[in-house]
Amino acid sequence: MTFIADCMLGRLAKWLRILGFDVLYFSKAEDPDLVAIARREGRILLTRDSGLIERTARRPDRLFIRSDDWEDQIVQVLDEFELWDKVLPNTRCIACNLPLKPLARERARNLVTPYVGEHAASFAICSGCDRVFWQGTHYGDMERKIEKLLERRGRSLTG
Repeated sequence: MTFIADCMLGRLAKWLRILGFDVLYFSKAEDPDLVAIARREGRILLTRDSGLIERTARRPDRLFIRSDDWEDQIVQVLDEFELWDKVLPNTRCIACNLPLKPLARERARNLVTPYVGEHAASFAICSGCDRVFWQGTHYGDMERKIEKLLERRGRSLTG
């Protein structure tokens, strides 16, 4: 399942990507463009714009996001489309939305600082933007946030 999020849902788009979902997001996009992309690519349109929902009333592939809170938004999307078992954290680039690929330490050492190259446990790279990812200091905080979300539905990262 793939999504496109309107410009009011940047944090939702980021966190859906962190959870492993394919989400297009543009900080500036006109409603007709979003609808056209959603239709052309078979994406579910996520929006907080009630006018956009009304204008696309005959289209089943859209969801009005009720809450302003990003955690509640995530829960709504995962509930609505029954995606709790499809969560695969840290498998998608949060910058350009493409799947991440494992990166060998030897290759990563040429792409990160010497300290990170020596101390990080594992690495991944985006084939689109070449951004390198590793479990840095922010990783624990992200894992706690993901765990908190998953606990809302009785699931955890460990099973």
